[in-house]
Amino acid sequence: MSEHASVPREILARLNAICLGLPEVHEESAWTGVRWMIGKKNFAHAVMIDRGWPPAYAQAAGRDGPLPVLTFRLPLARVAAPKFARAPFFKPPWFADIVGVAIDAHSDWDELADLIVESYCVLAPKKLVALLDRPRA
Repeated sequence: MSEHASVPREILARLNAICLGLPEVHEESAWTGVRWMIGKKNFAHAVMIDRGWPPAYAQAAGRDGPLPVLTFRLPLARVAAPKFARAPFFKPPWFADIVGVAIDAHSDWDELADLIVESYCVLAPKKLVALLDRPRA
């Protein structure tokens, strides 16, 4: 058993319902937390920040926890939107196209689902993206 806190099961269940509904996605344990992959590309990663660990996430989120967070990818033009520079969102420094969001009782799960699907579309092959029923940009 890990010495670090885990993302609550209820949150993982909701994230699984979204992520595993997308074509050819699989879930796997990450170095911490859980990630959802399309091929070898990670499009969503849930982590529990607790007592300042993991430090990179705690620093990026500006919180020591306990706080479940999700990181995902967006097109660079979207990442620059002011919305993603304020809570509950945060900007991890490890990739230009990555965004993080704190998940709590006030989280908008419809919005999270849309962001996860958008993240999937950033990394998935076009043939898989074409299978999704979503509005064209």
